[in-house]
Amino acid sequence: MKIQVRGSNLEVTESLHSYAEKKIGRLEKYFHAPSTHTVHVTLSVIKDLHAVEVTMPLDHGIIIRAEERTGDMYASIDNVSEKLEKQIEKHKTKLARRLKLEGIHDLFKEVEAAPVGALAGGEEDAEVVRTKRFAVKPMVIDEAIMQMDLLGHDFYVFSNADTEEVNVVYKRKDGQYGLIEPVFG
Repeated sequence: MKIQVRGSNLEVTESLHSYAEKKIGRLEKYFHAPSTHTVHVTLSVIKDLHAVEVTMPLDHGIIIRAEERTGDMYASIDNVSEKLEKQIEKHKTKLARRLKLEGIHDLFKEVEAAPVGALAGGEEDAEVVRTKRFAVKPMVIDEAIMQMDLLGHDFYVFSNADTEEVNVVYKRKDGQYGLIEPVFG
């Protein structure tokens, strides 16, 4: 597994770089074969909080993401590493079962980044402050829900393999999931 550590408005010292590589590198023990993917670690300071954001692409187009903010950069690295480890442990059995039962590796293609746009400001002066593009992959609803949970997002945009339409799954306040299917006309 390749680990890319970078700073966002922060100079990454050699000790921070080594510490982040060491902590995130320990997660490789959960994978049978060495990963050829690059794990992206971003360190930043936001309003006196030391933030660490990690995006870890796995095989079959699955992405695990975690973010942590504390008053100390080393503590943030520790906490984000623990979050990633819990996500991997939680989903490892589920993923293995899916891969075996559904042959999911045939359905997935490589995915580029999977972020979403954000809005800022009040309703009358709402402004798009960030635009992100991502590949929309055909998948069944259960796979989209799993991907959304792995990313830690509240919603996920995907191409429904059954209907060939772009859909959105989202997490409801009651803990259940919802599906948005657009109707044109």
